[in-house]
Amino acid sequence: MEASQSIVIYKPLPKAGRIKVYIPYSLKDEREKFKKLNSSFYHPQQKLWSLVNTETNWGLLLEMFGPQAIIQESKKQPKLPTKPLSDASEAVLIALEQKLILKAFSQSTVKSYCSSLRPFLLFFERRDLKELSKEDIESFVYHQISKYKISESAQNTLINAIKAYYEHVLGKERTIYEIQRPKKSMNLPNILSEEEIRGIFGSIENIKHRTVLMLIYSAGLRISEAIKLRIRDIHSDEGYIFIKGAKGKKDRKSVLSPVLLILLRKYYRAYKPSYWLFEGQEGGQYSATSIQAVFRRAVEKSNSNPWATVHTLRHSFATHLLQKGTNLRYVQTLLGHQSSKTTEIYTHVLSISNKNIKSPLDGMTEILNLVTATPNTLVDKSDINAIE
Repeated sequence: MEASQSIVIYKPLPKAGRIKVYIPYSLKDEREKFKKLNSSFYHPQQKLWSLVNTETNWGLLLEMFGPQAIIQESKKQPKLPTKPLSDASEAVLIALEQKLILKAFSQSTVKSYCSSLRPFLLFFERRDLKELSKEDIESFVYHQISKYKISESAQNTLINAIKAYYEHVLGKERTIYEIQRPKKSMNLPNILSEEEIRGIFGSIENIKHRTVLMLIYSAGLRISEAIKLRIRDIHSDEGYIFIKGAKGKKDRKSVLSPVLLILLRKYYRAYKPSYWLFEGQEGGQYSATSIQAVFRRAVEKSNSNPWATVHTLRHSFATHLLQKGTNLRYVQTLLGHQSSKTTEIYTHVLSISNKNIKSPLDGMTEILNLVTATPNTLVDKSDINAIE
């Protein structure tokens, strides 16, 4: 058996709370056995399973997977320093935060940049930041990679935060600090099959949960875009969904599936949201963590790809459209990609032709039956137009 197809059991470090196990997606029977064990848990970010770390569980794993498993030592990763910053360094963070807010950066970007800049300020606390050279900065980035094993994503965020400080706070020219970045990896997006999509939606009984996930898939939305949808963003007459202030602060439109519209009308009748299309129990926007939890339960219940996340629905939307012959440029517009190169990653095994756009949800007759069988009488058109 190839290493990539082998089960890997990571020997836990002393005082580790759990035993981590890698089970390839192709080994479905083995994964099902593991899921039935007490305390079994899946970590989607690491793509690993785990059990509570006990001698009994360790022996159980060796007995269950011994001949086909690789035992691998776990390595303790050094943690980034967390000591307090000096007053001068704190002032730098405040200045960066203020400048980013004034430039209308998103709240998540402001938080991410300020957090990423902290180790940079600690490292150069005794140096004048204005006097640092490009080589000084690249040496620091290399130090973070070699000592703390920061990911490519964290490396890019760190570089962006440093550049933001020098360009927006100190007013340096962009060309001065062209810091070396990691070579961009070409990872193919995780995709769900149409059968898995049917299984996930079919496993959800709550109409609100089903509606929000079907909407994300049927229109190719990011989870952040779904929770920011307003009632008036559903345009049933024109057949589109309006996404305001999406990534890059750009408005766009996406397809409104007639199948989804049936479910939206039933959902609207049942929940009567007041402003946001999906609201939390106490009002306000529905939380992303709630949607993620709903999706995770549906994936487990339907025995679908355990590596899938809510964002996988967006990847699947794009891939399924291309498989049905939708023009790449249309898919690019629906996804809100600035460059066609971003969209082209979905074409790795696809033959594309130019046809009329339809949501991939519309071709699933089982889903139509699932929607029409959902409790609550279909409200008439005036009710869904109230959403507009």
